[in-house]
Amino acid sequence: MSESSTVSRPTLEAVAARAGVSRATVSRVVNGGDGVREPLVERVRRAVEELGYVPNQAARSLVTRRHDAVAVVIAEPETRVFADPFFALQLRGISKELTAHDSQLVLLLTEGRDDHARVGRYLAGGHVDGALVFSLHLDDPLPELIHGAGVPTVFGGRPGWGDGTRSAVYVDSDNRGGAREAVRHLVALGRTRIAHITGALDQTSAVDRLDGFRDVMVDADPRLIAEGDFTPAGGERAMRELLDACPDLDAVFAANDLMASGALRVLRERGLRVPEDVALIGFDDMLPVAEQTDPSLTTVRQDIEEMGRLMARLLLRGLAAAAGSQGGLEAPSSVVLPTTLVRRASA
Repeated sequence: MSESSTVSRPTLEAVAARAGVSRATVSRVVNGGDGVREPLVERVRRAVEELGYVPNQAARSLVTRRHDAVAVVIAEPETRVFADPFFALQLRGISKELTAHDSQLVLLLTEGRDDHARVGRYLAGGHVDGALVFSLHLDDPLPELIHGAGVPTVFGGRPGWGDGTRSAVYVDSDNRGGAREAVRHLVALGRTRIAHITGALDQTSAVDRLDGFRDVMVDADPRLIAEGDFTPAGGERAMRELLDACPDLDAVFAANDLMASGALRVLRERGLRVPEDVALIGFDDMLPVAEQTDPSLTTVRQDIEEMGRLMARLLLRGLAAAAGSQGGLEAPSSVVLPTTLVRRASA
């Protein structure tokens, strides 16, 4: 074994000796404690950099009661998460914000009910400082498990409970307002037989977009509404159902871009031109989908990556407020981001 491979990594004592301060002073600086004068802080930081000192995370956690790790819980199976660019965009936003604050992302997926219990046990075990949870379904046991674990949490999307017994911090988009704007655009184009492909109606985003559709199409024929599942295949199935029931429809608002892309394939199979025969609008503005369809997709834009960043930012702010590490910092409140209609060739 070479001499270099046996060299031990720098210790807290070595940093203290290099900086000319006590071990306790180095510990306070490294662990983010208060009460150290700025000149000493700079000396310690310089010594840390010169020696290449890396804090022992286990020992640091004992002092700070922080793990510098955040669980990201996606209530979907692995096959869905890695096939849908929505999740990639949201995870990218979360990862950027956590990385900027030197915190690790721990990804947890749920394939079935057994996984819910596993996630609950993991969170209750004190492995992470908090959790970011999204893609919840209305009957999902995860919120109750997380609540029981006592883990600070920020949700992606408005949670589905409305009983007033629990409060939650969440980041969402104006799903209902965005849907209204999409349908009003179709009406302004002179379309009168406007159909809607919903998302999975056990998710609040799908319910809100359906409500936005109904705000404009108050007397819509029930046959002009078909439930999808936020996947291209779900969009195909719903589009076939709509055309079989209402072959004279002249516009479709799909609750996300993936379903709109599936609907577009079926319209082409049936010999219908977009937008000449049927105008089509999606929701999300995921560029890998919206700009690559033929014709390119008119859609409602929500800033998915920014939603992820905001989720992480709110959680970290809440942790800092609870720890009192930033004086006067208020606990975070929920945020609803605006949406924008992006007009392209399909409508």
